[in-house]
Amino acid sequence: MVSLGITLLILSPFLLLLFFSFPILSLSFILLFLLSYLLIFCKSTSRHHRKLPLPPGSLGWPYLGETLQLYSQNPNLFFASKQKRYGHIFKTHILGCPCVMISSPEAVKFVMVTRANLFKPTFPASKERILGRQAIFFHQGDYHYKLRKLVLKAVMPENLKTHVSDVETLALQSLKSWENRSINTFQEMKMYTFNVGLLSIFGKDEYLDREELKQHYLTLEKAYNSMPINLPGTLFHKAMKARKQIAAIMSKILDCRRQRKEERNDLLGSFMSEKEALTDEQMVDNIIGVIFASRDTTASVLTWVLKYLSDNPKFLQAVTEEQESIVRQKEGTGEVGLTWADTKKMPLTSRVIQETMRIASILSFTFREAVEDVEYEGYLIPKGWKVLPLFRNIHHSPENFPDPEKFDPSRFEVSPKPNTFLPFGNGIHSCPGNELAKLEILVFVHHLTTKYRWSVLGPQEGIQYGPFALPQNGLPIRFLRKT
Repeated sequence: MVSLGITLLILSPFLLLLFFSFPILSLSFILLFLLSYLLIFCKSTSRHHRKLPLPPGSLGWPYLGETLQLYSQNPNLFFASKQKRYGHIFKTHILGCPCVMISSPEAVKFVMVTRANLFKPTFPASKERILGRQAIFFHQGDYHYKLRKLVLKAVMPENLKTHVSDVETLALQSLKSWENRSINTFQEMKMYTFNVGLLSIFGKDEYLDREELKQHYLTLEKAYNSMPINLPGTLFHKAMKARKQIAAIMSKILDCRRQRKEERNDLLGSFMSEKEALTDEQMVDNIIGVIFASRDTTASVLTWVLKYLSDNPKFLQAVTEEQESIVRQKEGTGEVGLTWADTKKMPLTSRVIQETMRIASILSFTFREAVEDVEYEGYLIPKGWKVLPLFRNIHHSPENFPDPEKFDPSRFEVSPKPNTFLPFGNGIHSCPGNELAKLEILVFVHHLTTKYRWSVLGPQEGIQYGPFALPQNGLPIRFLRKT
């Protein structure tokens, strides 16, 4: 009502003059004005005073929030205890940010699919600066759509069919280097997925110094979750220097391709197409981003595949028999090497991989940020708050997957219910490289099970988080070729 009084005070001289000059007309005008203003005021008041409650939960200590509770234990225990106490939507405060966590398929669909325009992807500040602000992860709208289209063009099945033999070569090289050795599975898998990632980006580019690029990237990745303090000696400072070196390597490759007027069907070729006209800076940011997205996650899945096959001999035997049947078929035709069609003859192996991704849930959650105040199920999600879809909670819910802690690939003989199986995310920001990831895993498992055997060294239980869920110590194994 204060604003109404101020408005009338300002307009009163004009209204008095109008009244004495045109009394009948002015009275009608004044009444109409007052009625209109009151309607607008009441509508505005109801909108601003109809305050929705925040979701239930706790924000913990000032600034620290509940970060210590989350990271001082298995984070999934934190999520599960919160869900048990508050339900499938609750508030908390981690990493300096107020958050709303969601753990139902319906909520995930709301945030990631039907109202995805209200929630932008977000990362910690250090990761955003290291990857590059033009990377696909940080955008919505037309620019994101253009980038996604370019990535999909490079990793669509029609294009991947021509790279099966190259992926197979990389798998065989990795396996050969492990023979008769004790290895850290996760670290070795990271090298394999890194090389496959470079193949998808650069093809077999002879101008690329892969070893130099790898060393700079290893420096860069150590700072992904560091504080963004750019002072000499800090991880972040070293990472930013390494980033400049990667940009210099990229510049040389771009110059060579432009001078030779080469057109390639790899990801860099897609980025360089004249029709799309990405800048060099945009290409560098997105190539670093693709390496980041394709490396650790797929390496984690492969590590867990070895773990679960080792823990479940009957599934190892069944997968081996399926893969050996493909070998026998090819021997009968004289065909050498795997083809795209061969990877479609691995239904049991595919179900083992799906169950591995479900039960391991490499990405326990992802980050989104509300771009405006959002109402969901009677609760307010304030603008600027982080929203975390909890994939692991959904994957381990008995409502979605009966007996969820049991490793049972047969559950994927029937398609899961919508929005309950999310290893690659969902919606417009789902992983565009999922077909490449499936291909490199299937090719690797084919040669792993038909040519090699392994045994786990040391403790075989326990999970570590850093940040991906991994078997203890990265799964040390002894690796031998079959005789």
